[in-house]
Amino acid sequence: MDPLSLSTIAGMSGSTLLCGNPHAKALRVSKDTRTLKAGDLYVALSGGNFNGNHFLAEAANKGAVGAICDAEPPVGLPEEFGILSVPDSLSGLTLFASAWRAHLTLRSVVVTGSSGKTSTKDMAARVLASRFKVTATEGNWNNQIGLPLSILGANLEDEAAVWEIGMNHRGEIAPLAGLARPEIAIITGIGTAHLEYLGTREEIAREKGDLLEKLPPSGCGIIPAHDEFAGELHSRTSARMLEVGFESGDLRASEIEIGEEGSSFRISGVFGEARASLPVHGRHMIANALLAVAAGALCGIPLEECAASLNSIELSGGRLGRVMRRGVTLLDDTYNANPDSMVAALETLFSIPVSGRKIAMLGRMGELGSHAAESYERVGKAAALTAETLVCVGPEAAAIGDAALAAGLGDVRFTDDNSGAVALLAGLARKGDLVLLKASRSARLEEILQQFH
Repeated sequence: MDPLSLSTIAGMSGSTLLCGNPHAKALRVSKDTRTLKAGDLYVALSGGNFNGNHFLAEAANKGAVGAICDAEPPVGLPEEFGILSVPDSLSGLTLFASAWRAHLTLRSVVVTGSSGKTSTKDMAARVLASRFKVTATEGNWNNQIGLPLSILGANLEDEAAVWEIGMNHRGEIAPLAGLARPEIAIITGIGTAHLEYLGTREEIAREKGDLLEKLPPSGCGIIPAHDEFAGELHSRTSARMLEVGFESGDLRASEIEIGEEGSSFRISGVFGEARASLPVHGRHMIANALLAVAAGALCGIPLEECAASLNSIELSGGRLGRVMRRGVTLLDDTYNANPDSMVAALETLFSIPVSGRKIAMLGRMGELGSHAAESYERVGKAAALTAETLVCVGPEAAAIGDAALAAGLGDVRFTDDNSGAVALLAGLARKGDLVLLKASRSARLEEILQQFH
């Protein structure tokens, strides 16, 4: 954000300035004293295992100009340290972000979906940056805390924003979308993530479709042409809708060529034709790239320029990044996983040409609830068709191995934890092999990558 005085912030956040210099200006907003810098405004948020109000003194010592807080401040704080008192700090943060969003004149691209949100966000930000000054969600700050902080990270001089929003319960998308005020809404697809809490893909489609309802009549939604719920999504808005895909869509990818370093393909459709190269693998990544290119083209960037921007894409960590160790290529897809993204990653493993074997190291998937058994079976069957060796990490992932064995895969290994997986990989992998690492975030499979040298 641009520098704002404490008195202005008090008005925007619905807080009362109890003490401090009302004219002192905050340069940035932070919720974490570990990364707080001098001149920041600290927001004291609380959760089940923490209370940000306990760190007000630390924030003051690090040079914060003040804090939004919802508890009695401790004695002994510097006189100049501003205390902005609110009944609830998160509500104050949200009001502040909403008021700041009203000042921003940028074009807003908002991304949600069951899989590929962050990769699509990264790609869209890179495409738009070829013509505009862009602000974007850091990492996957896509929830009720991350989105307000992302909005407050934008400056008045920014010309475009790419913001990601996520959910795992019904009723979370609508308020976030209302806060972001999308001009372009991207839904990457309706998959099987969050089945534990929403129950069915139909409910997931309804929740994701809430984003489209926040589009103005002049806006546009972008969805995959092949999605089973495309019709349902179209019905959620009167705004223009674009579909992207392979065999069909307003924007299509064809003539796909897979190499060791990535993919190349032709983009064609309502915006013309152009050849594109993507330095990451996977048909699903090409689909994400089409969504990003469509957003850029809607913002007036020529298709050829959008396509050229894809050449230098740098995705957030843990999303099919390539790491070389001992002559072995490791595909780091450890950030998160659900049945759809697991299958897509396995298909990517299968598609990449290598001189050695193709090994999949897979761990648990979260938020599956009663759908866990069928989901693990689906992934196991996919592994049997795409990998030569499967390593199942952790007790829950053993169900993947059982399904792969039943489907005819001859080389399936089991290990209890990441340490065991590192030892197993050290004796298994040889020069020229390609190893996929994928699981839900809670499995921390990146530890295998860090310890395999």
